[in-house]
Amino acid sequence: MSGHSKWSTIKHKKAINDAKKGKVFSRLSVQITLAARQGGGDPSMNPALRLVLDEAKREGFSADNVKKAIDKGTGAGGGEQLEEASYEGFGPSGITIIVDVLTSNTNRVVADLRKLFSDLGGHMADTGAVSWNFDTVGWINVKPGKMVKAAKFGQEDEYKEEGKDVVTLALMDISGVNDISEGEEGTLDIYTNFQDLGKVRDTILGLGYVITKAQIAKIAKTSKQLVGEELEKAVAALEGLEDYEDVQNVWTDLVA
Repeated sequence: MSGHSKWSTIKHKKAINDAKKGKVFSRLSVQITLAARQGGGDPSMNPALRLVLDEAKREGFSADNVKKAIDKGTGAGGGEQLEEASYEGFGPSGITIIVDVLTSNTNRVVADLRKLFSDLGGHMADTGAVSWNFDTVGWINVKPGKMVKAAKFGQEDEYKEEGKDVVTLALMDISGVNDISEGEEGTLDIYTNFQDLGKVRDTILGLGYVITKAQIAKIAKTSKQLVGEELEKAVAALEGLEDYEDVQNVWTDLVA
């Protein structure tokens, strides 16, 4: 799973340096809308929505915009229908790339991505040209601790950290967990079969552990390592794809 963690590190550093809140908010809005459309607008009954709302809270996404996004997902706010799609291609130095999008206009996205790949020194490819080298798995990022209910009314719940070894052993006992590795900033990355993602996510939440992210991930079976100018060009291309408005995720075989 090293390809995923390495690129995650690159993306994390980019997020710190750039602080592109507008892009983050745009992505959160569509993710909230999609989660509400798929599982309803009540976060207590929709774990996927609850996780996105937790992320939105951490990012400072306003309550008013959260409501608008949920209303759009449940039909109360009207608006265009969103469609999920994935596209494949090659970047600078032959790195392989899969781009996940969420859009109301796939024809526009295909044309835009084709041009963007070309401008960034690569090209789009037919379905299957790249995806054969990627495993589709469930990925859950967990903080090594639990939320403890506040002792008094009006007080906020408190996060209590536990030892990583203790948490790892507890999570390994969950049916459907295939692998656990070190994540960023002291977290743990849990991997499952993609069809087990929801079940494992809900079990982890039921145990009280704090999940920062849970999603389908595409992990390269073989990786490509670049250095110097080649690495800089490849990273710039990946960042350029991520900055496109309808892109939700960019997966690659690049490791740094």
